[in-house]
Amino acid sequence: MISQRIKRMTPSATSTLNGMVSEMKARGEHVISFNVGEPDFDTPAAVREALKEATDTGKTRYVAVGGITPLREAIAAKLKKDNGLNYTAEQICVSTGGKQAVFNAVMTICDPGDEVIVVAPCWVSYVEMIKLAEAVPIVVESAEDYHLSINNIRAAITNRTKAIIINTPNNPTGAVYNEEELKALAELAKEHEMYILSDEIYEKLIYGDKKHVSIASISQDAYDRTITLNGFAKAYCMTGWRLGYAAGPADIIKGMISFQGHSTSNSTTMVQWAGIAALEKCDTEVEEMRQAFEKRRDYMKQRLDAVTGIKAGMPDGAFYFMPDVSCWFDKTYTDGDENVKIGDAQGFSQYLLREAGVAVVPGDAFEAPNTVRFAYPVSVETIKEGMDKIEAALAKLK
Repeated sequence: MISQRIKRMTPSATSTLNGMVSEMKARGEHVISFNVGEPDFDTPAAVREALKEATDTGKTRYVAVGGITPLREAIAAKLKKDNGLNYTAEQICVSTGGKQAVFNAVMTICDPGDEVIVVAPCWVSYVEMIKLAEAVPIVVESAEDYHLSINNIRAAITNRTKAIIINTPNNPTGAVYNEEELKALAELAKEHEMYILSDEIYEKLIYGDKKHVSIASISQDAYDRTITLNGFAKAYCMTGWRLGYAAGPADIIKGMISFQGHSTSNSTTMVQWAGIAALEKCDTEVEEMRQAFEKRRDYMKQRLDAVTGIKAGMPDGAFYFMPDVSCWFDKTYTDGDENVKIGDAQGFSQYLLREAGVAVVPGDAFEAPNTVRFAYPVSVETIKEGMDKIEAALAKLK
């Protein structure tokens, strides 16, 4: 019999859709993927070369569960330089991807029945991780501009609240939380003695005059109660390399390392050496990629604004749009002899995949059922082709 915890878990919608699209492409079908949060740039040469050197020189054996000391020291240096945070190597746990860092943190701080606040729209895995820890996810709505609603968060706090998870820049909305709202959240966390899990994996991908602020840098108290979570996938085009990390209070990091020791043990040894090269040698490549994403964002915004009924704000970070598409839910299309009503975001997404060959993710996966997520880490030419096909498909609806 399958365990109850697995029966209660909802499979990852993004991973499931990625698999479906991959199967379609394997059958020779042309699909434009606006569903995948994966940069289309190559992993920087310095990273690839460091991996090869580590492999060729025999750095392929077990290492400390929490990561090799040179990488943990490089991460500490990065956090000091970029985020104004002072961590020692002992306050850092290197993990097999940023996703494992988040799960390690949730499993380490949560007891059964603890409540963890998640701000919606939110990344698909937060809620399920909380449930797997036998804690209770409390989903609260963001403000209309997808920024934090301190009032909504305050109203959700109970005597069982253990933590809040935030993600800035945000997946799926692209919102970048400003210092003022982070200060207000830090004060709220202090008042109610709750942890802050701050997922900052998109911090290098910010546009215009916006700035990334790590909430742990707000005050000593915020530093003491924050677990800062990050990884190499997005900024360094290392999605398949599976390398992430967490930094935080020494006792929590020690607990996370203990938990990881009974799951995966250390992340891949030679990849850790490549991670050092990413942190120390790839600033130019990261900036070039960021500039390219900003141009793609601007073009996709122009195209989305031209589509009747799609309401898309301007994201300040990451590489996603999260428009409301509910005005299309009462539209119909013909499938053989049958008229089919779109009905919801799932139906809207299925129609675009069927009729236009364009994959987007329905907002239900992100606790935002009237929306869909468009990812734009693809070329301008691909965005143009995809938006042309979407416009043609939507024009057929009645």
